[in-house]
Amino acid sequence: MNAFYDGHVVIIQATFVGILLALSIQVPLRLGVFSFAGAGFYGIGAYVGGNVVIRADLQAVPAIACGAVAAAAVGLVLGLVLQRLNGLYLAMATVAFDLMIGVVAVNGGEWTGGPTGLYGILTDLTLPIILVVVGVFLVAAELSERGRAHRRIEAVREDPELAASMGIRVGAYRVVGFVVSGLAGGAAGAMNVMTRTTIGPADVGFGLVILALTMIIVGGALSWKGAVAGAILFTWLPQVLTFVGEWQELVYGCVVLLAGIFLPRGLYGLWVDTRRRLAARRRPPALSEQAHQDVPQEMTS
Repeated sequence: MNAFYDGHVVIIQATFVGILLALSIQVPLRLGVFSFAGAGFYGIGAYVGGNVVIRADLQAVPAIACGAVAAAAVGLVLGLVLQRLNGLYLAMATVAFDLMIGVVAVNGGEWTGGPTGLYGILTDLTLPIILVVVGVFLVAAELSERGRAHRRIEAVREDPELAASMGIRVGAYRVVGFVVSGLAGGAAGAMNVMTRTTIGPADVGFGLVILALTMIIVGGALSWKGAVAGAILFTWLPQVLTFVGEWQELVYGCVVLLAGIFLPRGLYGLWVDTRRRLAARRRPPALSEQAHQDVPQEMTS
């Protein structure tokens, strides 16, 4: 076990960073907000975290906090500015935001390192610290999928007008979605830059948006469990596909295509549907017969 960990420590750390990146996209989608700003927040957290380590000599935990808070502050402003947009227009606006972060990274001078990026970002970051940070976000995500909070989020996503008529502040929930996305994306970016000790414009480009969206589509968009499944799959898949050599991108694309066709609700949706079918099969036949007898005669004729 120790030999496996020592040989794969980088990809193990990348898996947990990927989970936070996926959550930064999944949280707004649960609210019906088609925002891909999580990739931009990831870039903000990475550069802020890298700068406070290099210039202020901060260690891992305060540096992660700085990156997450900075991205959340930008998320608050972005959520307020884009509050009136919906659907495709909102999605395009957030993609434009991500591209703007990439432009700033290239032209940011000494604060971003320009086209070459920042190097030598060394801290005391360890796997236990990563686990604690990711664990906090997952616990919060689980709580949001239970009870009153879950019902309100479902209402905001499925029927915003009805939710508003019931006294739910739809606009406030949407802004909170941007802020939480900023926290998750910023923390992911800050931890990633500390595990790799470097950050450059290529690490926060449009490819990051595609990766995060792929994780959500294949894993499942309506639960944090889907985000976790997608992050694990697409962090380890390139390692598994090394044997196909130059055909790796083609196989990768086929996996995504097939998942989109045959798993429209993602891996988590498949798991939920399978559990329901198994539960229905285990249900005593007498219950089904009794339910049929209780149906009025005119409905069965």
